[in-house]
Amino acid sequence: MTGRSSVPRGLLLAGAFFSAFTLTAVAQQPAAPPAAGAVPAAAPALPPGSPLIGRPAGSEAAARLAPIEQPPIPAAPDKLPTAKLKVPAGFNIEVYAAGMANARSLALGDKGTVFVGSRLVDKVYAIINRDGKREVKVLVSGLYRPNGLAFKDGTLYIAELSRVSRIEKVEDVLDNPPKPTVIFDKLPMDEAHGWKFIGIGPDNKLYVPVGQPGNNVLNDDEHGLIRRMNLDGSGDEVIARGVRNTVGFDWHPQTRQLYFTDNGRDWMSEDVPEDELNRVTGVGEHFGAPFCLQGNIADPEFGWGKSCSEFTAPVGLLGPHSAALGMRFYTGSMFPRAYRNVAVIARHGSWNRSNKVGGDLVIAKLNRDGTMKSLEPFLTGFVEDNKYIGRPVDVLQLKDGSLLVSDDWNGAVYRITYGKPKVAGKQ
Repeated sequence: MTGRSSVPRGLLLAGAFFSAFTLTAVAQQPAAPPAAGAVPAAAPALPPGSPLIGRPAGSEAAARLAPIEQPPIPAAPDKLPTAKLKVPAGFNIEVYAAGMANARSLALGDKGTVFVGSRLVDKVYAIINRDGKREVKVLVSGLYRPNGLAFKDGTLYIAELSRVSRIEKVEDVLDNPPKPTVIFDKLPMDEAHGWKFIGIGPDNKLYVPVGQPGNNVLNDDEHGLIRRMNLDGSGDEVIARGVRNTVGFDWHPQTRQLYFTDNGRDWMSEDVPEDELNRVTGVGEHFGAPFCLQGNIADPEFGWGKSCSEFTAPVGLLGPHSAALGMRFYTGSMFPRAYRNVAVIARHGSWNRSNKVGGDLVIAKLNRDGTMKSLEPFLTGFVEDNKYIGRPVDVLQLKDGSLLVSDDWNGAVYRITYGKPKVAGKQ
């Protein structure tokens, strides 16, 4: 591990996390009227990349909207909202594992180990199956925003804020893993949209996105993109630009084309722009951000002199501010045939919208030309009285065709199956 600071990274994360919400609270306090003849003090400047930059001034409705504070510890198993979650007829949902603070991205090992990343804590977890029982352990700690995970040929790849590392033969050393070996450390260090989702494509290359360093910014050539590299970190190249912030992608099982979710900008309105489902058909495509939104709206700040026809349009829209994150194409045989090759998308849920959108799993069915045919609910119940009782982040298909769902709000992973429910106490 390369040294950066004598302060533990976990403490830095905690400080940054709670400082953000302190700034939010301060920003929402009504200002005291100035004394007669006094010059009103200027409002305190927001830190670079703050999600509150651009919030409409003078709007009571907008003033009530701010990023939602995450529960500081994972929920106890008996407090998980499983009984309130709803899936289509014939499907079942159960707790797969719990007790993992800020459980985010998921990756599956060759021997059945499920690896779980995090964004607000410094840990990567491993869910291990031993003698018919599941055990959760901390695989590695002391990392900085280890959100992104990918697995290939025995090696676990971990994406932090500004670097990518790996642990080889990781399932053979679960009880005493070595420190990850850094393979790429040239990523920007911006906190805003700095956490990563990573994946390994059919070309055997590692794909790493870099979001825009703020809500709506005219960024440089090192942001707002997806790059790929060899599995040793060499040969990196940019394959897509105009990407505001993707935190989930997968390759279509038949066409092998890369599909990715992308979060739209904030503070334009409560209903636009919508998040996007995009498809990469060639190296170098530009997907519009920050010039064009949802494929058909010129950005009011940066769209002047631009036409949306200059950019690659999304293949589908995923709802306004729904925070569409993890997505995987379902290729298993457990679910009915109608689910084969559909995209299962986790929508984390809106924070800058008065009436919450998202907080669910949706199914995106595609037309023959690869565009989205329909968007249908699949897992619901995470929103109650316009408040979150859970927030899905990523999905992962297991070898038996069942589907895992991570929930960073509760620090848990759920499992969705199809067929006759299991009897309690039996595997």
